[in-house]
Amino acid sequence: MVHDPAPGRLAGVATMFGSGLSNQTGAAIGALAFPVLGPLGVVAVRQYVAALVLVAVGRPRLRDFTRRQWWPVLLLAGVFGTMNLSLYSAIDRIGLGLAVTLEFLGPLAVALAASRRRLDGGCAALAGAGVVVLMRPQPSTDYVGMGLGLVAACCWASYILLNRIVGRRIPGAQGSAAAACLSALAFLPIGIVVAVRHPPTAGALLCAVAAGVLSSAVPYLADLLTLRKVPAQTFGLFMSVNPVLAAVVGWVVLGQGLGVPEWAGIGAVVAANAVSIASTHR
Repeated sequence: MVHDPAPGRLAGVATMFGSGLSNQTGAAIGALAFPVLGPLGVVAVRQYVAALVLVAVGRPRLRDFTRRQWWPVLLLAGVFGTMNLSLYSAIDRIGLGLAVTLEFLGPLAVALAASRRRLDGGCAALAGAGVVVLMRPQPSTDYVGMGLGLVAACCWASYILLNRIVGRRIPGAQGSAAAACLSALAFLPIGIVVAVRHPPTAGALLCAVAAGVLSSAVPYLADLLTLRKVPAQTFGLFMSVNPVLAAVVGWVVLGQGLGVPEWAGIGAVVAANAVSIASTHR
């Protein structure tokens, strides 16, 4: 009996979409705490929450890890913290939609490097054109914010590749749980300093905790499972929907409106994604 891979692919697509929506909603909610905690404080709380949830779910057996398993976990821990800090700092300076659009260049690069089909290359190029429109220079352009977004892009590309390695070498969610725990330990002294200098309010702390659950714990687990069902290039191309989700969530939650050129760029990203997924399904 031949196994039909279609249900697994559909489940992977649904999981990726849910992961992206959760991620962008959490980022927007976390941004509401910036006036009190700043990006650094929000990221610190986010790392703590992610570690607590993932350790409870994954229950990593750290003593059983081999050297071959430890090195990607250590790298993934560094990527966790750097990706979140650079992205949230970019969101604080240039807004959610543009920050996430720049971050998308990471999975786009993974797609271009991994794909061997001309159609996928064309889809990636179309999505890239949309990104160029969204990040076109303006008189008030914040180049530091853009640079932070590009750092987040490099981290996201590394996250995709490292999470795939960790998922193959370590069963379940143990690898992601261990990486999140190490990242949280690194942010522990940072969180203490931020709390002393900027005492958190209940509302700000609640927003930061929500960001930790929605933007860290849920996507990490979802992506770990997704990367076992779909190729890395498909994952990278489909995740181009994140700029769309970020723009919509940024408008609804943060009141960050978009003009016609921005929506045109988003349309290009959506079209590239739709064509790629449809062709892969056929």
